[in-house]
Amino acid sequence: MSGGLDSAPLDIHEEGVMPRRRVARTSVGLTALGFGAAVIGNLYRTTSAADASAAVDAAWDAGIRYFDTAPHYGLGLSEQRLGAALRQRPREEYVVSSKVGRLLVPNERPQGVDSEGFVVPDDLRRQWDFSRDGVLRSIEDSLRRTGLDRLDIVYVHDPDDHWRQAADEALPALAELRDQVVVGAIGAGMNQSAMLARFLRETAADVVMLAGRYTLLDQSALDDVLPAAREAGKSVVAAGVFNSGLLSRPRPAEGMKYDYQDAPRELVARARAIAEVCEEHGTSLPAAAIAFPTTHPSTVNVTLGMRDRAQVTQNVALQRSAVPRALWADLRDRGLIRQDVPSPPAVSLDAAEGRARPPSSLPRPTRPITRATPRPSPGKPVPLPPLRKH
Repeated sequence: MSGGLDSAPLDIHEEGVMPRRRVARTSVGLTALGFGAAVIGNLYRTTSAADASAAVDAAWDAGIRYFDTAPHYGLGLSEQRLGAALRQRPREEYVVSSKVGRLLVPNERPQGVDSEGFVVPDDLRRQWDFSRDGVLRSIEDSLRRTGLDRLDIVYVHDPDDHWRQAADEALPALAELRDQVVVGAIGAGMNQSAMLARFLRETAADVVMLAGRYTLLDQSALDDVLPAAREAGKSVVAAGVFNSGLLSRPRPAEGMKYDYQDAPRELVARARAIAEVCEEHGTSLPAAAIAFPTTHPSTVNVTLGMRDRAQVTQNVALQRSAVPRALWADLRDRGLIRQDVPSPPAVSLDAAEGRARPPSSLPRPTRPITRATPRPSPGKPVPLPPLRKH
């Protein structure tokens, strides 16, 4: 499926929906802003089911149509809540991504609360598995938890210590599902950029979710994954654009987090300097942080965590606010971002006007994994259409 479509992103415009960009060489269109569902899986603190549902509703009302989740998030709670909030929506109107690599299995030694940052009971535990059977089982588990008929994008999740199995088993299994139009696009999601570049160059991945490595404070992706995306004609989804919080407020303060730890003083000072330049250009640090990844042409979406209706409202307002193109040149001139940060398009995704084909006129996945797929016994693979013979 992927090889038959143009590799250039296509801007798609629909009334009441944020403009979309197509994942290169696929039919999957992502709205400019995505809803990151880790936080509604009780990341760091409890979020009520009502707040989680209200957040998804507010995102929908704001025109967001891309929603990202994973089994890892809240030991399945994020998938459950996201599916419940989306299940009654028109399925052809939105895109859902989830991830493989961590199976959820019974925890033989529960301590009461999850130990990986989510405030949920630890009656389940994560088990690394990037095998073909593990991938298929994980997808079926995600469909069961969400109650949806298909996943539009599937990423291998944090395979830092599992490159060989992820590249040799997980991606080929996902490629079969994509080529048989069971999923729309495949890729990898990580907090590092070097291995993501390998996925783009050496595997069948269409898109990568890049967390925290192309931001106002860290442009290391310019050394590897972004050139790889450009060369291969593939796409990037940007996440972690606030670097765990340091870029999330107009005026950074001591004690704020950077990459999940207390930010070093020198980084706080640099963030403050960037904030001052933003103010000179009539914008704010968090608005610029959201806009920054789109300076690179391979970026098709920015995904932000949104815990409740108020966070959705704030993030959407920031994403829609004007960020002057001159800001990037000024930050380059002052040595606050790298000199090789590219200049963005003359018109932002959200402000773009013009005619384009709506998603309904693009090829869509037509053979989803359905709820009729038999549930396998533990340890047995999910049935898959037979492999093609080459």
